[in-house]
Amino acid sequence: MHIRKNTCRYMAFRSKILNFVLKQISPIMNIIDRINDLKKPAFSFEILPPLKGKGISQLFSNIDKLMEYAPLYVNITSHRSEMVFVSTADGLYKRISERSRPGTVAVAAAIQQKYGIPAVPHIICSGFTKTETEYALIDLNFLGINNLLLLRGDKAKHENRFVPVENGHSYACELEEQVNMFNSGYFLDGTKMDIVSDNKFTYGVAGYPEKHDEAPNMDIDLTYLKRKVDLGASYIVTQMFFDNEKYFNFVKRCREIGITVPIIPGIKPIINKNQLTVLPKIFHVDLPNDLAKELANCQDNDSAKQVGQEWCIMQSRELIAHGVKSIHFYSLNATESVRNVLKEVL
Repeated sequence: MHIRKNTCRYMAFRSKILNFVLKQISPIMNIIDRINDLKKPAFSFEILPPLKGKGISQLFSNIDKLMEYAPLYVNITSHRSEMVFVSTADGLYKRISERSRPGTVAVAAAIQQKYGIPAVPHIICSGFTKTETEYALIDLNFLGINNLLLLRGDKAKHENRFVPVENGHSYACELEEQVNMFNSGYFLDGTKMDIVSDNKFTYGVAGYPEKHDEAPNMDIDLTYLKRKVDLGASYIVTQMFFDNEKYFNFVKRCREIGITVPIIPGIKPIINKNQLTVLPKIFHVDLPNDLAKELANCQDNDSAKQVGQEWCIMQSRELIAHGVKSIHFYSLNATESVRNVLKEVL
């Protein structure tokens, strides 16, 4: 009973603080409305929260470099806790849970407040309980951040397959169901919430032009994607790809099974030679022969970066020529390259 009273007091204090912050923040249009209202091509990009203990100034500096091109929104990644071993005073080691990049909600609020554009935090299953997700939704609701990207997330580094934490979600569609319940005004325990909000959450989900690496085949992968859309996803952002034909074929197959929401292509400028082998391994994507040959012939990272920019410019121009309204850039550690691409295509 004592714990319950302390929890209630904490939630009441949290509500007062967040309600005060909410009054300082102007309403932000939903992503899908911004996409539908586009009169010319636009872009969005993705950033990492700073490593724990680091300030936000460098992050703002990177965002500043892209603001002149009027980004549609900014995605903020979320990261699970990982199990690490630390030494103890008696010379032994113990395993603890550690998260290297906390603060997704706080960073999203800071970006939306500073720049006045939608901040889209990633909400993931991986490493989070349903209760932790509910707390994040409460905070975001109070802060006026109503755009989300819902993802399953990656497996833990020490596991050979994805395993949800205890009382966690296994799939993105389960996250959607929790957000939908929240939008209907109910907490996880079924009680009616006393939260005043003018805007319900809207959300996007991920799609894989080259198939999710755990899906047995593309047909089944698309079946799962359609379920996510049927549950309420208003748009799809793709995993990165380097061959536009794979994106065009992916969109065609989505339309054939009744997926009608916008499908935003996600692309990335390669910035060093090492990514020739790293990106296919980590993200399970293919590099076209022409791109792979050019990168293999590069003598240093500067020349690889130039090749990556030129390929990304070519991709962007072709996508826009095919009627794509918005392009999403995986700009992690590649802000300068993204800026150079935007100079050429917007």
